[in-house]
Amino acid sequence: MMEHTKGMIYIAGIGPGSKEGMTEAAREALENSDLIIGYTTYIELIREYFPDKMFETTPMRREEERCRMVLEEAEKGKNVCLVSSGDAGVYGMAGLVLQMSVEYPALAGRIQIIPGVTAALSGAALLGSPLTNDFCTISLSDLLTPKEEIERRLKGAALGDFAIVLYNPSSRRRRDYLKRACDILLSCGLPESRPCGIVRSIGREGQEAQIVRLGELAGLEVDMFTTVFIGNSHTRIIGDRLVTPRGYRLTENKG
Repeated sequence: MMEHTKGMIYIAGIGPGSKEGMTEAAREALENSDLIIGYTTYIELIREYFPDKMFETTPMRREEERCRMVLEEAEKGKNVCLVSSGDAGVYGMAGLVLQMSVEYPALAGRIQIIPGVTAALSGAALLGSPLTNDFCTISLSDLLTPKEEIERRLKGAALGDFAIVLYNPSSRRRRDYLKRACDILLSCGLPESRPCGIVRSIGREGQEAQIVRLGELAGLEVDMFTTVFIGNSHTRIIGDRLVTPRGYRLTENKG
């Protein structure tokens, strides 16, 4: 149950960005907040739904400043909601706020994490069911994770035969990172015929889903709003859907 005392901090995942993609808990947190804070792009996705609220934004790479603002405003007695796209605990702001909160002992017990639908799940639903069995998510952004560590994780995922979801596959500075990731997976023995999928702008204008093979994936145009799915050895294309079987033994319907 959501607490409604003053000076609360809600760290909410807003899902893909549409009002329909938010959980009821996220909407309640936003409605109960005096101030909503977030990355500029994410705030613009929800501003129209909460016209009576106060908003503060910071651009990319100002995450610590954003979290500090949340803690300081809550310390003044405001109910504050910090939003992340998808889920706030999956490449979001939940961890950073909790790390920084030790400097604000008066706020102990006043921080609530509100889960949201992360891109791995909303994107998978658009493609079919590529994550029905074990899977892992890997961000290709090396702003906070060394490139060598990312490459080690890619190799480990290939060795473990996981279905793989790649976040942040490209940016203006990292245009070749998806190609590099594909090269690593191919060098680990994944075949070029491995079924894959990409989803762009999930839940937003311009949404697009496409099923391809691993050999084609590196040549596709992707950006920071693209999520990439790479199947495991059992993943198949059924009609126009990407499916990773769970392992059920289907009985034949003889009519």
